[in-house]
Amino acid sequence: MQDIQQLLDKEDATGLAAWVRRGEVQPVELVDAVIERLERVEPQLNAVAERLYDKAREAALEPQVRDGLFAGVPTLIKDLFAPVQGAAMTNGSLALGGARADFESEVVIRLRRAGCLIVGTSTAPEFGTSYSTESTRFGATRNPWNTEHSAGGSSGGAAALVAARVVPFAHGNDGGGSLRVPASCCGVFGLKPSRGLLPSGPMIGEGWAGMGTNHCITLSVRDSAALLDATAGIDLGAPYAAPLSAQPYVTAVQQTPRPMRIALVEQIGSWPTSTQSLEAVRQAASLCESLGHRVEPARLPVVLPEFLDQVFTIIGASTRNYVDLLGQLRGAPVQPEELEARTRIILRDKGGVSGAQYAAAVEWIHALGRQLALFMQDYDLILSPTLTREPVPIGKLDLRDDRLSLDELIERFHSYSPFTALFNASGQPAMSVPLHWSPQGLPMGAHFAGRFGEEATLLSLAAQLEQAQPWRQRVPPVNACLRTTP
Repeated sequence: MQDIQQLLDKEDATGLAAWVRRGEVQPVELVDAVIERLERVEPQLNAVAERLYDKAREAALEPQVRDGLFAGVPTLIKDLFAPVQGAAMTNGSLALGGARADFESEVVIRLRRAGCLIVGTSTAPEFGTSYSTESTRFGATRNPWNTEHSAGGSSGGAAALVAARVVPFAHGNDGGGSLRVPASCCGVFGLKPSRGLLPSGPMIGEGWAGMGTNHCITLSVRDSAALLDATAGIDLGAPYAAPLSAQPYVTAVQQTPRPMRIALVEQIGSWPTSTQSLEAVRQAASLCESLGHRVEPARLPVVLPEFLDQVFTIIGASTRNYVDLLGQLRGAPVQPEELEARTRIILRDKGGVSGAQYAAAVEWIHALGRQLALFMQDYDLILSPTLTREPVPIGKLDLRDDRLSLDELIERFHSYSPFTALFNASGQPAMSVPLHWSPQGLPMGAHFAGRFGEEATLLSLAAQLEQAQPWRQRVPPVNACLRTTP
């Protein structure tokens, strides 16, 4: 008889699924154990939007659950444009009231098909437009390394629960850094796939003009790769698709990467990178060099203020469209007081852009993608900090004053994370790898971006870094483990 809690302490999702497929662990045992772990840490973290325990237990009894790639592995789905049938669909906002989904997103369907059991939904900020998971609806999601600090955003609930060892992975999505920022804040692995590699339907054709994508936050690199194997590929009616790897993505983590040329970017625009973030990224560069890679200082061909103005034209128009649609669906327009200050600022300054302005912004980011693709002819990867400083304290990014200008809003958020959104706009895959902790004990990720469609290159390097400098033995003070280390 296996001790399920000890298995959850030490195994990743791939390992847990192997126990289930061998018949040595029952899926319902895993569900009950994860529920116990979640309740152990949730009062400190506030990372769960809705508990779906009974439905998870029912699903655990279905025979097909035992056969999938992630047989019987419990997880959570981010409560942001990824509907789970029968679950509340709030998108982090009071404006959705008690709405419940009567269908499921394709990525959820594929996770279920792979054997995953959904025990709940995780928190997100309103409409995903913050690098901190704080909302009027749910309050602040806290960092398990220090609960006075943010878990990051917008997939902060997912990252906090994975870091606290509740589940080995959790679904998230990323339109400007929303997988990688919380992964950096919480000391776990976060990969954003190439534009069009993961399904976004049937609710969304291309979120934020293709800048948004689904994937997961994981403890191990091999789980991230295996999750791509389970979920990647075009869904019905998708407007476009990224190329799939010729081999399974898990193959990449088993192969030592060839020596690569890596561009080191320490700063972009006028916003400074802190001494601690510079130390973190330089240590990552040194580690790469010790593994046989060539790292060279470089500058990216990007004018940051103009880039962010174009991005917020797309976000503003998309948010206006969504809020109007929400009003039509519920039969009453959404009122400003139902929305948070951050959303009101975006709608005020960018919600009324013309169709021509929106089209020009889309063309602008596509041109940026061409420029970065040209830049990548000389490099295999780009290395930068994920964030310019440590995870911020709770409240630092929680706007309450809608008198701020959009430029002030942009500076507050993007001076914290000026690097990540570039690769949503260009469509390139990118990842945050947990290689450094500050003297205060807070994680600080190293950010790598690769060529479009070359997730395998990133995964191969990430696995090499994981082997050279393992991070899974580092467990935050708020954790669900029965012992100090997994």
